[in-house]
Order: sequence, then structure tokens, then C-alpha cells
Amino acid sequence: MEKTIFEQEPDVEALFEFIGTRKHSVANGYRPHHLLKDNYATTGVHHYYDVQVVPPDGSAKGTITFISPKVYPNSLWVGKKISIQEGERIVGYATILKVLNPVLLGESDP
Repeated sequence: MEKTIFEQEPDVEALFEFIGTRKHSVANGYRPHHLLKDNYATTGVHHYYDVQVVPPDGSAKGTITFISPKVYPNSLWVGKKISIQEGERIVGYATILKVLNPVLLGESDP
């Protein structure tokens, strides 16, 4: 039986930086879109270290567990910054600190 996204191991560790475009704070379990490639966005579940809630203009470290990482292999690397989106609206950025799922590990841009 396949694990649900809430039972999977995290795919990356990241530094989350929200830019104040949300009206409300976010909590563990927040599931926004993430733009992994120029033409590919996917949903991922956030888990924040040491805090339960992050304000609309706050930052935190934590993990992201993506819904279907096998679909976009070789797309992340340490230092890559991906947008956190609600629909087309950017609400923040996640800078990749560590890639935990080797399927996602790619080369950085030259």
C-alpha cells in the first residue's frame, strides 16, 4: 500500500521566507504550490522546525514533502530558491538547504 503524503519522508530541508502577501499566518501542514521548474508547479506539505506558526512576513526552517517527486527528477539542489505560491500569487520563497530525496537531486545552474 502506497503511503499518503503525510506519511512520506520529507524531500528537502528549506529556509522559508514569507513576503507579507498573505493575510494570515501559516502552520505545520500548510500545502502551497512550489514552482520547481519554469513550467512545473507542484504541491508540497510544509513542516516547520521549532515553531508551529509562521507570520505572513516571517521566516522559518523546516521541510517540504512533495506530492509526486518522481515526476520532476533532477530539479533541485542546495541553494536553489523556489517560489511558494497560492495559485499564481507568490507568497514567499523556499531556499533549499538539503536535498533528502536523491530522485530530486540535480546540478546547479552554471
